[in-house]
Amino acid sequence: MKQLAQNLRTGETLLLDVPVPLARKGCVLIKSHKSLVSAGTERMLIEFSKAHFLLKARQQPDKLRMVLDKIRTDGFLKTTRSVLRRLDQLQPLGYCNVGEVVAIGRDVEGFVIGDRVVSNGPHAEMVCVPVNMVAKVPDNVPEEEAAFTVLGAVGLHGVRLLAPALGERVGVIGLGLIGLMVVDLLRAQGCEVIGIEPDESRRRIAGKKGIRTIDPTKYHTRWMAEQFGEMDGVLIAASSKSGSIISMAAAICRKRGKIVLIGDVPLDLRRTDFYPKELTFQVACAYGPGRHDYAYEEEGVDYPLPYVRWTVNRNLQEILRLLDNGLLDVKPLISAIVPLEKYSGIYRKSNRSLGTLIDFSGACKTEETVITNPGNAFGKQKVVAAVIGAGNFASLTLLPCLRGKSIKYMTSQGGLRAAELASKYGIPSVATDYREILDDDEVNLIIIATRHDQHVSIAADAIRTGKHVFVEKPLGIDAQGIEKVKTALQTAMFERSLTVGFNRRYAPHITRMRELLEGGPMNVVITVNAGYVFADAWIHDSVRGGGRLMGEACHFIDLVAWLAQSRITEVCTNALTVRGTMSSENVSVLLRLANGSAGTVHYFSNGHSGYPKERIEVHSLGRTLILDDYKVLRGYGFQGFREMKLNAGKGHQEQFDKLFECISSRNEPLMPPEDIWNSSRATLAARDSMWAGGWVKVL
Repeated sequence: MKQLAQNLRTGETLLLDVPVPLARKGCVLIKSHKSLVSAGTERMLIEFSKAHFLLKARQQPDKLRMVLDKIRTDGFLKTTRSVLRRLDQLQPLGYCNVGEVVAIGRDVEGFVIGDRVVSNGPHAEMVCVPVNMVAKVPDNVPEEEAAFTVLGAVGLHGVRLLAPALGERVGVIGLGLIGLMVVDLLRAQGCEVIGIEPDESRRRIAGKKGIRTIDPTKYHTRWMAEQFGEMDGVLIAASSKSGSIISMAAAICRKRGKIVLIGDVPLDLRRTDFYPKELTFQVACAYGPGRHDYAYEEEGVDYPLPYVRWTVNRNLQEILRLLDNGLLDVKPLISAIVPLEKYSGIYRKSNRSLGTLIDFSGACKTEETVITNPGNAFGKQKVVAAVIGAGNFASLTLLPCLRGKSIKYMTSQGGLRAAELASKYGIPSVATDYREILDDDEVNLIIIATRHDQHVSIAADAIRTGKHVFVEKPLGIDAQGIEKVKTALQTAMFERSLTVGFNRRYAPHITRMRELLEGGPMNVVITVNAGYVFADAWIHDSVRGGGRLMGEACHFIDLVAWLAQSRITEVCTNALTVRGTMSSENVSVLLRLANGSAGTVHYFSNGHSGYPKERIEVHSLGRTLILDDYKVLRGYGFQGFREMKLNAGKGHQEQFDKLFECISSRNEPLMPPEDIWNSSRATLAARDSMWAGGWVKVL
């Protein structure tokens, strides 16, 4: 299928061949008929992507501060490469889709195949959308009008926040698509509406809707207030870089009036504008309660109607009802209907069309979940791999380490990210369903880099089909999952290896430490300044990520066992308590090992970003080794060794080089299975100790 996307680094708008997404659990798969171009949002994204690197930085000062902090800790070149890689990611365009349901995921109710629906799906021939972001289109509403539903819901949510009363005077600043729909919504509530817009053609459309309009470039705000009277409320639907718009809204508002922002303008709030009138200012979030809430959007958990009357989905339904009964008229807003193949003209600066619809009729020439480009043969290669998962780890760390190796497939559920990375790294096949890859006899190594909760099922399936498996840490986030993989490995008909991405084992500094220590009882102390991760990040979710102790601190629990060259037997955890709850991202884990060694892992997220990220200390037999950030290893008491300076990284490259060599040479597995079970169970024991207290045996 075809999908539109934007490269944020180069500014290029692309029409890509992408495999059809899967109908995931809680989602419906929709064949697109029409989609509406959001002139403000999409053109703003394109203008940002075409801006110079320094201008991009100026437009995002909060991210600039993060970059400067990273430069202090990681250096200029490494930080620059990281930033450029993140910018070099494709952003899907569009979020106003109308089409028909062609497949239904598990646990979905209320839809049948063939339903006409609207959704916030992107400009793509097929879109997979969670049910709470989908609404049925009434029979009498044409698709061209239904495509305006999502933008209409944005305006409706802004109106609800403004809460205008019958007979109140409301100013609407910005008469674009949303602003003109807001005019209809306010008039339906019995309000007197004043439209403020510099574009004459848009004022003309608004005038035909029966409202008075003002060109703000010709008249002073004081004159506006004197001519039309002060506003009870102002709704800003403009997209502008001007810092004067909020001041204008404040100037025309009456005392104790209300201003709601649903557009995109600088938040240059001046106290002198708001203080004398005691004005209220609020920013609206998209199309209503539920937007950007993972439980609502992805898990389909609805807000109870008695307590949250209007959610995203109920706002979508209401816009469709207003279109059906004629209270919302969007026909004057349709400027052009353009075939998907002629997308390039839509985003030109010279194109001042108001409402442009993309037409998908006759499109979707392929409904394949795997797209293969001919020309690559791997018949002579001893190791042919497939990568499942196309997130940040895959793009920023994993794939650069796999350059020059035989990678046949790149896979992601949505398809777009996999297609992007496949093109960048010369991978010939793109897929959305990993099960189809498992049927390919040419592939003998599956590399899993998905979200943590998906590791177990994919690894077990791959082992059962006779593949070698590399799974990025952790192996699993619960005991049942780890046992499932263990059972699959023990009962497999083929002798295959399992490797978990404990890459630090293979870092050159760690290799040297192992050589110097020569076994024996030791004390290992690892301090990790992990850094803050936003509270709503999936890693914190116990179901999806398992928490940072399970998902990230497992690295260092494994490293203690690797350095001590012994199994972990008991674990005890102490954690920082925040508001009565122990924090899994601020923990100290004590480890007892079978050979008498002792380990301590301090994993903290509350330290300063300027402090080193990782520090490893080993004390044994009157000797000490100290490693700082995998750059400098210092030895005390070792004959012939004092210091090793090498900026060689954390072992990712060495890990994959050794893995491919082991499989190619049919050597012993890179990682003994007992190491995997021990490190995984020790991490589970650390979590259990945090909950229950005291020492927990590693079974």
